Amino acid sequence: MTDLNALSDEAFRAEVRRFVEAEYPPELRHPPHRLHWEQGRPWFDKLQARGWVAPGWPREHGGLGLDAGKQIILIEEYERHGVARLPDHGVIMLGPLLIRFGTQEQQERFLPRILAGEDIWCQGYSEPGAGSDLASLRTEAVPGTDQEGDHYVVNGQKIWTTLATDANWIFCLVRTDKGGKKQEGISFLLIDMRSPGVTVRPIINLARHDEFCEVFFDNVRVPRENLVGEPNKGWSMAKALLGFERIFLGSPRQSGYALARLKLLAERMGVFDEPDFQDRYTRLRMDLDDHKDLYETFVAVLRRGDTLGPDVSMLKLHQAELFQRITELMLEIAGENAGLLEPMGGNRDLHPAGQFIEARPTTIYGGSSEIQRGILAKNVLGLPG
Repeated sequence: MTDLNALSDEAFRAEVRRFVEAEYPPELRHPPHRLHWEQGRPWFDKLQARGWVAPGWPREHGGLGLDAGKQIILIEEYERHGVARLPDHGVIMLGPLLIRFGTQEQQERFLPRILAGEDIWCQGYSEPGAGSDLASLRTEAVPGTDQEGDHYVVNGQKIWTTLATDANWIFCLVRTDKGGKKQEGISFLLIDMRSPGVTVRPIINLARHDEFCEVFFDNVRVPRENLVGEPNKGWSMAKALLGFERIFLGSPRQSGYALARLKLLAERMGVFDEPDFQDRYTRLRMDLDDHKDLYETFVAVLRRGDTLGPDVSMLKLHQAELFQRITELMLEIAGENAGLLEPMGGNRDLHPAGQFIEARPTTIYGGSSEIQRGILAKNVLGLPG
């Protein structure tokens, strides 16, 4: 396989753009919601055939071994073209964690199956009462008490589990020790979703999508060999998963797409040239330009090979609130179409209510805006906690 890191950034961007424009299924561009596995499978097959399923994995584990700068270019080109995000928890989160913390047996067992699309993973982190305060989780894994004693017994519940209905495996944070600080006593466990006692219930949201799910564990037996890393050290591993992906929560993609839809809607509703709308639209466009500059500041850090600091929270905070402001204006000018969840007049790019609803959880997921402000206050401004 060609070492793509050897290409210049311009040549690599052109290579990605050629591939995406030639191979990406046009009917899947800019989907209004997360695709299920079978919906996105045609694109996965294209990536697999080219060897591009895992851009960030080392080449010895079947990945492309792209450096951080090249990975950002890849994602930017995907976003530019409207490429849908696949059920990718195995590639983006679990794979890198197993490469760093897993045993050789775990790597040999799970990594090839992720690349082949044979195992689809979901993430078992949040719980009722333990969302933003994840360390308060209560799902428990206790050692089995039978003669073999080679397993854990898991009881509890996870919620907001993305695309759990598509997954056959889930990686979970579970409590294995109730003593000490709440961040201590948490372990990282891999659970087969087909195990007896696992129940998945989809949650239908306001836009009538079923992306999120509840997952229940009722005396689920999990082999001890499915523990990743040391017992009670899962919290540090979970934080390691959030490092590189944090910048993408602040990508200008969502706001940029929404602003383009706002312009299209305003033209459709005949208000684009009105002075009041032009004033508000221009302010939003300038805010987006500012956000793009901020995003590039953090991208430059990764391209230099440096580590992102806590100030990256500014990126997620600004993007989430800008996205909401754009969709609020979209709903305001939509008139009698403001409540439509379906595209207006068959134009799939115009669904004001759908965009508005999509923007609502952005200030909550991935660390709420309150948490982002707390990180900035404590770690950047040096204010007391």
